[in-house]
Amino acid sequence: MAETLIRGAARIRAMTDAPDPADGTDILIRDGIIAAIGPSLETRGEIVDAARCVVTPGLVNTHHHLYQTLTRAVPAGQDARLFGWLKALYPIWARFTPDHMHVATQLGLAELALSGCTTSSDHLYLFPNGARLNDTIHAASEIGLRFHPTRGSMSIGESDGGLPPDTLVEREAAILDDCIRVVDAFHDPAPGSMCRVGLAPCSPFSVSRELMRDTAILARDKGVRLHTHLAENDEDVAYSLDRFGCRPGQYAEDLGWTGDDVWHAHCVKLDAAEIALFARTVTGVAHCPCSNCRLGSGIAPVRDMLDAGVPVGLGVDGSASNDAANLMDEARQAMLLQRVARGADAMSPEATLRVATRGGARVLGRDDVGRIAIGMRADLALWPVDGVEAAGSWDVAALPLAGARRVRHLFVEGRQVVRDGAVTTVDLPRLIERAETLLRDLMT
Repeated sequence: MAETLIRGAARIRAMTDAPDPADGTDILIRDGIIAAIGPSLETRGEIVDAARCVVTPGLVNTHHHLYQTLTRAVPAGQDARLFGWLKALYPIWARFTPDHMHVATQLGLAELALSGCTTSSDHLYLFPNGARLNDTIHAASEIGLRFHPTRGSMSIGESDGGLPPDTLVEREAAILDDCIRVVDAFHDPAPGSMCRVGLAPCSPFSVSRELMRDTAILARDKGVRLHTHLAENDEDVAYSLDRFGCRPGQYAEDLGWTGDDVWHAHCVKLDAAEIALFARTVTGVAHCPCSNCRLGSGIAPVRDMLDAGVPVGLGVDGSASNDAANLMDEARQAMLLQRVARGADAMSPEATLRVATRGGARVLGRDDVGRIAIGMRADLALWPVDGVEAAGSWDVAALPLAGARRVRHLFVEGRQVVRDGAVTTVDLPRLIERAETLLRDLMT
């Protein structure tokens, strides 16, 4: 019976409906589950001193393109909006191999872990040169984060009016066959699952209506979740109106893409009727504020979504459109943007942390993570309060306002993935060296 005692936390932000535990409270982890919360707990296992740490549930990343970790700050796309940025990057991504996918995934997940993330989704929608979803799943299992990979797809190339080059699209029958393969091989629906597969056509401008509809039917037959991009910017909405004669929300509803098993990335341009639709159908949203800023897409109406009851989580999006994978930075940006749009009281630090933890868990369909409570999985982030970032803070638990952006310790299913600010599961300096070698090859 494996045990770890987190002793004497300076503060615990539990993200439950009950008041937070008193300062100095202990948390006992047993066999990957939170077994007890209280004062003066005992263990025969390892003891982790948390007297100078705020403990939160592990953060949940609801949208990422991990392969993009090897294409940060590409000059051709630095000042482009979404469509132009994609066209600049597609030729580079077309050169990726399974090795690029594996290394980029590990690098991105390690960066997420250091920022307090214990659960991450990933949207992989292109498979050049023999790459498969397997490459990212195996990479994630080595890092040790809880993983929600989605089998993405693109089937409408430039010659048929789509955005991606023809060399990166697949036949729709082959896409659906591979969706079945990866779900059957890797999806684990059990409580505490470390890998749950979703199905995720890339976007309305890169797949057909038929593939969207068929994917939704297949996902429900298999009991897995659905994910795509929607209403990301004005170009996205204009494309939907021009090609389909309706707004993105109507497009999604018509094709079976609303419901509590669906979450859409971005949704920057949802209007009031679409927000009401998502609330009524309990359709989730992955809010990606830094990427939305970087690409000039706009400010998503997150406050309106939350007030209406739409499930909302945070996503870092790909590092090619964000340049980083730090979920606490994402939380701060989300809070600040809502204040810019709606006033200083639009989004509190507490509400922001709820979106980053419990909100993200809800979006991914998880009821076993996102809160600190007895019986929940032991996914915990310990944030130092004795560093320069928190010096002078009157409220060390208001992390989106003032505090560390990297964790001291991180536990996933009770396993310590970050210890004293360093990733324990891979040799990170060696991984970075390997990534730099691959990067040099891409740049030649």
